[in-house]
Amino acid sequence: MTAPERVTYVGHATVLVELGGTRLLTDPVLRGRVGPLRRHGAAPAPGLTQGLDAVLISHLHHDHADLPSLRRIGRDVRVLASPGGGEFLGRHGFADVTELAPGESARVGEVTVTATEAWHPGGGRFERESRAVGFTLSAGHRRVYFAGDTDLFDDMGKLGGELDLALLPIWGWGTSIGEGHLDPERAAQAAALLSPRIAVPIHWGTLYPLGLARLRPGPLSTPPREFVARARDLAPQVEVRVLAPGEATSLA
Repeated sequence: MTAPERVTYVGHATVLVELGGTRLLTDPVLRGRVGPLRRHGAAPAPGLTQGLDAVLISHLHHDHADLPSLRRIGRDVRVLASPGGGEFLGRHGFADVTELAPGESARVGEVTVTATEAWHPGGGRFERESRAVGFTLSAGHRRVYFAGDTDLFDDMGKLGGELDLALLPIWGWGTSIGEGHLDPERAAQAAALLSPRIAVPIHWGTLYPLGLARLRPGPLSTPPREFVARARDLAPQVEVRVLAPGEATSLA
């Protein structure tokens, strides 16, 4: 029986990628609350973290490298992390950590994981000092790009070519986003540069400050609609699939 090739948008930047019989989980945030941020949408499915082959950490900001979520998975999980991640996670008991700088690769089962450039400066309340990266995942004829958290950067277009899927951040966790992030307009520009067969928007609709959902609900639902509209204009060759937290799609 052929293993499924699909992605599940767990929420925020957490995506389960099933490729080549390998299960990879990106930037796990599995809790109902992270500091003052409350989770919206579906909770992670039971069994989500069972049988994981590795976790990918794009950078060490609290909403991407959430220690309680990583502990829930287990300290023996294999982690591929951005530069600086090995020392940080090692201090917290995670022993199997490999740092990948842009251009460096590691093999996980049938998947080759390669770190890519990203532009995401730090400095906010949820941000540990760290360097950010993205990742490409390749297995057989399949190729997936997980952008992590980034804005547009000069060589982004060089990551394109024969991409089955691009997982593109389109928002954040608040009512506005600052530098180092893609909003729906710039995410559509990224889709145009990368020209993947499929684009799935991530980093939206999941984490939001406690109490704001009633007062300013728009950022929980409008970013993907705006992304779809702008991608239709800027990247009409790309099929956009919007997944709510908890939903999955095949790479077929």
